[in-house]
Amino acid sequence: MEVNELISLIGNYGYAALFFCLWLGIVGAPIPDEVIVMSGGVVSSIGILLPIPAFLLTYLGVVSGLSIGYILGRVLGVKVVDRVLAKQKNKHLLKAQNLLEKYNHYALVLSYFIPFVRHIVPYLVGINKMSFKRYALYSYSTGFFWTLFYFLLGASFGEYIELIADLAFQYGLLFGILLVIGFFAYLLYNKTNTFRRSRRHEKPDFHTDRR
Repeated sequence: MEVNELISLIGNYGYAALFFCLWLGIVGAPIPDEVIVMSGGVVSSIGILLPIPAFLLTYLGVVSGLSIGYILGRVLGVKVVDRVLAKQKNKHLLKAQNLLEKYNHYALVLSYFIPFVRHIVPYLVGINKMSFKRYALYSYSTGFFWTLFYFLLGASFGEYIELIADLAFQYGLLFGILLVIGFFAYLLYNKTNTFRRSRRHEKPDFHTDRR
């Protein structure tokens, strides 16, 4: 599906389209999550949807879709690997397993920035019987900021959605790290400029009345 078609779909079906397109990611929807989230930012920036409800439905679509994977892994156990994960490319499953072995529960944080792997890790931590409280702590908090990053990218650089998505797929975690650094650098830059402007306006008048 082309980006323009996706934006048109969201325009026609509103908030529900944002939610269900992301929710269906758990069964391998053909649209990358990054593209859907950025498209939510686009339609919000041009007034098709209200920004706050659009962001909240986008966030809920992301975390609820991944939570289904966790629940299936916890309830069905290793059967999930044979019935569901077998449909995934083997390299993504191996990458998810290696990430989990190396970083344990922090894999939930890192996997958000690796396409396909982000959908597999919840299955695996569910199979390993991670408590839902711990799963939610890492997955939901990271999901909030991940969604916010891409939502704002879409709102600010909507014409480059496909390019950004391609970079995310090619460079995965590295792109995510650079994205986070760039985002905070941008905030710091704006804050510094705002502080400097306020300082200029607050400069005292040293002219005295000489008599």
